Amino acid sequence: MEITVGIVEDHFEFRVSLVFLVSSIAEYRVLWAVGSVEEAIGNQLQADIILLDISLPNLSGIEAIPLFKAKHPGQKIIMLTIQDDEESIINAIRAGADGYILKKTSPQKILEAIQQVYEGGAALTPMVAKQVLSMFMPQKAVIELVNPLTTREKEILTLITQGMSTVVIAETLFISSQTVRNHIKNIYEKLQVHSKAQAVAKALKENIVG
Repeated sequence: MEITVGIVEDHFEFRVSLVFLVSSIAEYRVLWAVGSVEEAIGNQLQADIILLDISLPNLSGIEAIPLFKAKHPGQKIIMLTIQDDEESIINAIRAGADGYILKKTSPQKILEAIQQVYEGGAALTPMVAKQVLSMFMPQKAVIELVNPLTTREKEILTLITQGMSTVVIAETLFISSQTVRNHIKNIYEKLQVHSKAQAVAKALKENIVG
């Protein structure tokens, strides 16, 4: 199965290194690599995954997320940036990013992040996850007291934090994919999140799972 990748990175040398890295895997193919959001939006080829920097000329990566999602709703976006401040992370996740990793992340972890997000998982480095979603902190006690996660929900949430997709979780737990989806829906409601990336971030930040 081929995974197609688009890259938006204005630093030429780093962009070339990303193209080389992604192309080194037989199952991955770089469809395009450009230096600005405008160039990427104008491209007619839809990639499965976009590796997107934040600090870009004109439109920023965060401003670009809803534009990419509007053009191709099924497209997955991984922020790949040096920005490790909480505001940037939160804004990216709120805007719809499916993953958030730092440029200093090892090449192998970047490739793993592409696979995780493609399979429906969330790619967040532990350091990033522990910084994100501080706006949930005031709600923590109420959520855990009034609507605690069940043992099965905690089990599924743990597997989500490990980057597993719905299908793999179902196979691991010997239950149907629909049952997993139902549990994930309940997890989202209890944690008051809207995506796997947000659920992973909150789980790690607040030590909801071991």
